[in-house]
Amino acid sequence: MSFGIYVHWPFCAAKCPYCDFNSHVRTAIDEDGWVDAIARELDWTAQAQGDDRPLVETIFFGGGTPSLMQGRSTARILDKIARLWRMANDVEITLEANPASADAARFADYRAAGVNRLSLGMQALNDADLKFLGRLHNAAEARAALDLAMANFERVSLDLIYARPGQSDAQWREELKKALAFGTDHLSLYQLTIEPETPFALLHKNGQLRIPDDDLAAGLYETTQELTEAAGRPAYEISNHACPGSESRHNLIYWRYGDYAGVGPGAHGRLMLNGKRVATSTIRLPERWRDTVAKDDKAFADFTPVADADAAREHLLMNLRLREGINLADYQARWGQRPSPEKIGPLIEQGMLRQDGDILSATPQGRLILNAVIAALLN
Repeated sequence: MSFGIYVHWPFCAAKCPYCDFNSHVRTAIDEDGWVDAIARELDWTAQAQGDDRPLVETIFFGGGTPSLMQGRSTARILDKIARLWRMANDVEITLEANPASADAARFADYRAAGVNRLSLGMQALNDADLKFLGRLHNAAEARAALDLAMANFERVSLDLIYARPGQSDAQWREELKKALAFGTDHLSLYQLTIEPETPFALLHKNGQLRIPDDDLAAGLYETTQELTEAAGRPAYEISNHACPGSESRHNLIYWRYGDYAGVGPGAHGRLMLNGKRVATSTIRLPERWRDTVAKDDKAFADFTPVADADAAREHLLMNLRLREGINLADYQARWGQRPSPEKIGPLIEQGMLRQDGDILSATPQGRLILNAVIAALLN
């Protein structure tokens, strides 16, 4: 079973109006103190796993904006992990970065610390839409940051948001072709969604923000699949595209229902402890999380054993996000159950699923309504 570690850095220079991630703006922070707290939570996690700790295959710095961290902070965290766990020889270490905080010296420090993959949040390639999305960079700065990333890291991914207000298929087609021509080995391409309790949610409720209707959004999704496939970066997950062999190994741990530790404010994890799968999440408010860690060495808001029935459902939901689908024989060996042919058959007839022996996968149409497909399989 693959194992990864997720480190959450919760701070941003500004809060984007579409974002519901656990990110917070602070005028000043004690960076060394925050790293000390992350180290303490890593200590607790390693001790909870006991002496037979799994091999660390991936590490992911997410946020927030991890590229606001100093390089020495990243190095301290990675050194701590290496002292607590065995590290795979080819460990994948990803750091998320925003173009507004891209800096040559800092990128060089991240590389020296061991980061070998950078995920750059470009989000759009024109100034008007970047301003609408609340980004602090313009298109020229985004391209300069990408060039800097590609000069420093073996692997680079870029993020774009599409299905933006007023965006036509022709506009998205042109923008995506431009992004593909940059030559990164991985792209994360997300449809804009209106998340509750964000500024965009209020604008949308008041009729001041209109996103593409379902038909246009589906068309934009199909255009995305067409262009990325033609460019040799097909979708391996609903929103993620890569050259073969360049998939995000860390995210594959999530989607293949592996084990991962989550440390830092608001981080989630799935750990095997004393033979039981445990769902963890930490306190979201950064200062409360830090104070709790100082007192208890950990700061869980949730620490719950996952019942096998719930784990089986989670496993199916996550695996079917992947183009590769799920091996039903392996699934049955792990959970003692599998979806019945009587439930699979109608979904195949409807064009939502395909089956080849024991491999069950969602079609592109099925991935668009995956929650409904899962419900039909398991209910």
